[in-house]
Amino acid sequence: MHFAGDTESALVFAASLVNTARGGAELLPDQGELTRFLDADHWTGRRDGTREELTAVRALRPRLRKFWEAAGVDDAVEVVNTLLLESGARPRLTRHDDLGWHLHVTADDSPLVDRMAAEAAMGVLDLIRTDEFSRLRWCEAPDCEAVFVDLSRNRSKRYCDTGNCGNRAHVAAYRARKSGA
Repeated sequence: MHFAGDTESALVFAASLVNTARGGAELLPDQGELTRFLDADHWTGRRDGTREELTAVRALRPRLRKFWEAAGVDDAVEVVNTLLLESGARPRLTRHDDLGWHLHVTADDSPLVDRMAAEAAMGVLDLIRTDEFSRLRWCEAPDCEAVFVDLSRNRSKRYCDTGNCGNRAHVAAYRARKSGA
């Protein structure tokens, strides 16, 4: 299954945002790091650059993590609907930069956290309505708690991209095979 670019972008961003708070580490320690994080993902629109904005973004992470913690689609639907309602989502088509036509679901001057919540909810909404919710995954490395979105064609991705989990798992399996031989 191939998803629209804005859907994939929203899903990958949601996973990345969730992964900025894992294992007791704070990967968004200050507004400067939040700015770098947003710039890397080419976020447009309003940014207040305040401590309150950073606090609101950090508070959104556990709410987005609920998508990965959901017992099933019905639980995820509840989170989607709540985020869309609270963010004041009002979908519209737009184009800017080199992106061509794509969907924005809040006004560009809406608070950053509302735009983030709405974009993530719309991405998960697409997974649900296309019966692809199972693409939200946890990294299978035993020492990792990162989340990711499996966008591979055959739904075979097992490890996150936040560390070197896949390589470490493959090296460990290779060493285990060698020591058993």
